[in-house]
Amino acid sequence: MKLKNKTYDFWKKVAQYYLPAIATFVVAVFEIWGIPYGTQISGTIMALDTLLGVFLGISSYKYNKK
Repeated sequence: MKLKNKTYDFWKKVAQYYLPAIATFVVAVFEIWGIPYGTQISGTIMALDTLLGVFLGISSYKYNKK
């Protein structure tokens, strides 16, 4: 899978900044307000973030290998 630089940069920002921030926000706010499933939702977001990080790492490895 080969990504354009702009696409790669976008998804890298999502993986590095946005998803961890959203997961942290969900855990904190859901706990404060007593909303159920905050841990499960945050865990799902972080699992998605990990998967995205792996895909980006593979893409970066293949790009740098050439």
